[in-house]
Amino acid sequence: MSEKNLSRLRRARKARARIARGEKPRLSVFRSSRHIYAQVMTATGDRTLVTASTVEPTVRSDVKTTGGRDAAAIVGKSIAEKAIAEGISEVAFDRGGFKYHGRVKSLADAAREAGLKF
Repeated sequence: MSEKNLSRLRRARKARARIARGEKPRLSVFRSSRHIYAQVMTATGDRTLVTASTVEPTVRSDVKTTGGRDAAAIVGKSIAEKAIAEGISEVAFDRGGFKYHGRVKSLADAAREAGLKF
């Protein structure tokens, strides 16, 4: 594994330890060069409650490319709508060690606009 990826995972582990002490479900984000994935899981991470990603056909049909900020915003809106439908209105945001910038920020902003609180 590269040094860059190890550093990201170390940052993510520290953040997840803080989130696990709370009682709110967490909105976890992972981004690759081609796609972005989001899932809402229990605070301890033992059970996934809701998922959304650019791999889903409904999201993929709405965007020109799956690796951009527009796609991330659609995923953010989708995850918020699904979470609210499941009765989850407040989450802790887990950016997975990624910088709060670009696609991660677009996803978070879209989820907030759709009614998710964090």
